[in-house]
Amino acid sequence: MEEDGPPQANIDFVPALCFVPRGVAKEQPEKIVLTQSELARIIEETRNTLQEDDDDDDNEDEMEVDNESAPSAANRNPGDEFGFDNYDNEGAANSAVIGAVVDPREQFPDEDNDSEAEDEIIKPTDNLILVGHVQDDAASMEVWVFNQGEESLYTHHDFILPSFPLCIEWMNHDPGSDQTGNMCAIGCMDPVITVWDLDIQDSMEPTFKLGSKGSRKKHKEAYGHTDAVLDLAWNRNFEHILASASVDQTLILWDLDEGQPHTTITAFEEKVQSIEFHPDEAQSILTGSADGIVRLFDCRNADAVDSDYIKWKTPGEVEKVLWNPSDTNYFVVGSNDGSIHYADRRQPDRLLWSFKGHEEEISGVCFNKEVANLLTSTSTDGMLKVWDFNIGAIKEVYSHDFQMGRLQCMKQCPEDPFTLALGGEKPPRCRIYNIKNFEVVRKVFKIPEILQ
Repeated sequence: MEEDGPPQANIDFVPALCFVPRGVAKEQPEKIVLTQSELARIIEETRNTLQEDDDDDDNEDEMEVDNESAPSAANRNPGDEFGFDNYDNEGAANSAVIGAVVDPREQFPDEDNDSEAEDEIIKPTDNLILVGHVQDDAASMEVWVFNQGEESLYTHHDFILPSFPLCIEWMNHDPGSDQTGNMCAIGCMDPVITVWDLDIQDSMEPTFKLGSKGSRKKHKEAYGHTDAVLDLAWNRNFEHILASASVDQTLILWDLDEGQPHTTITAFEEKVQSIEFHPDEAQSILTGSADGIVRLFDCRNADAVDSDYIKWKTPGEVEKVLWNPSDTNYFVVGSNDGSIHYADRRQPDRLLWSFKGHEEEISGVCFNKEVANLLTSTSTDGMLKVWDFNIGAIKEVYSHDFQMGRLQCMKQCPEDPFTLALGGEKPPRCRIYNIKNFEVVRKVFKIPEILQ
């Protein structure tokens, strides 16, 4: 009689991912090494925290906030809306990590591990791909190394996450440092945003956190979001600003250097699902919410930002908004009914065109900066589609089913807009693909041989 294999996960998919540009990561990320006494103390702190949670009258999380350094996270609360009622909230340590940062080059070499040591090295030609992974009641972010020229892809290290990840945003800003950073912010079912240093591996705790659920016993007030964080956007012009959108119907602009909300926008009637700063205008942020309205805010006047905005109404819920990098007066909108819309910021409340592109909700849209009329979309219907579009119309060029089930997310390589990362719910669950491999794409868009 054959032995049964390992049990299959009931839940196993990639809900969020993000590219990291080449040349920003350390060649050899530093490692956290905990002493035995430090590990014992972390376990004790975690035990105390869980006990405090059980004793709290409102069953709210009780993580302490250190406002002098950065906000601290709370336990996980996934919420019923996303179908994770039985999500295990005791799987990850939430206490502060105290440990020595070890330079791997100072460790004694092991000749038997030469090949593994080579894999530890991140080359200037490597992209990192940050992959949010959910498997049953475990959540993690895997850091993959991708080298397009060498056609190599492997997992470098990972982080245990306190909650089911919904969005990941890379940032080149390191608060408190005069050097550029290699950080990422993660929005989860938990309202507290965690921020990780990608140049440090084996961390049990993020570098800092944005927001707190508060603690009645410790007389700590809650601040930040009160529900799941659905999208994040880093301001590349004002690098200390990070925006977050939430189920709680608010948009928060965070001052990363202070670790505190700078501006909170409440001009929404439903959950805010997608946000993006304008590529050139630091003060302008585009938002899409479940009330079907796209809003464009000017954040320079914090007192008037809730009432001073322009808007566009679309059918259904807005799932994605994205500025066109080839002409930043225009943007695309993806809806939950599979429709794709195109609009001009200079023409409020008017859509230039609308097209039913997919059978289910839009999960990703990407413009191509090298071919101005090329647009790519993905949907939970499992299809990736390539479009030829202009101001007045859109036409389908090609569609492909990668057999990955519901495609949950799509992101574009910063250096090569033809290379896409896709996240789904069937093996391989995350896939890197260059759409120039599709012959019809090369033909329609007349892609020169030198680019293939």
